[in-house]
Amino acid sequence: MVLPWLLLLAALLLLLTPRPAIAQLHEHPGESGAPVLRSLESLRDLDSQSWQVVAYREGDGTDASLRLRIVGYPGRLRLEHPTPLEVRSGRRLWQLPDRTLANPQLASDGRAAAVEFDLAPLLADLQQDRPLRLQLPGGFSELPVPPYVVAEWRSLEPG
Repeated sequence: MVLPWLLLLAALLLLLTPRPAIAQLHEHPGESGAPVLRSLESLRDLDSQSWQVVAYREGDGTDASLRLRIVGYPGRLRLEHPTPLEVRSGRRLWQLPDRTLANPQLASDGRAAAVEFDLAPLLADLQQDRPLRLQLPGGFSELPVPPYVVAEWRSLEPG
């Protein structure tokens, strides 16, 4: 009589135990043929608006560029460029440079649904997978980034 209850309890524990986050990195060739490794997440800001957040590395070795692209609904991101992205973690503050106009696809896209930033300064300075808060004037006031996403971003750094 006790054995079925123990089996049921064990099955419930297995179902309810949170699983560790697994990096969702995807690799594919870019337009120029150089390899692109990316992390794609959908995150909600404090106003419950969804944003697609894409961190990617294009190229190999020391000449690889690290970028962070934020995509919203068309028309939501009417920004004056350059507009830096503020990234906070505790008392730390980073200002990521706006690289939107350096990307020909984004510069010529009239929908203004995406912005792009240089991710390298942030990743070079981070030593841990800590939660981050992003602020984009004209876009969102605060977009929380959980530690598992930061871990994916840090794994993009060239070996």
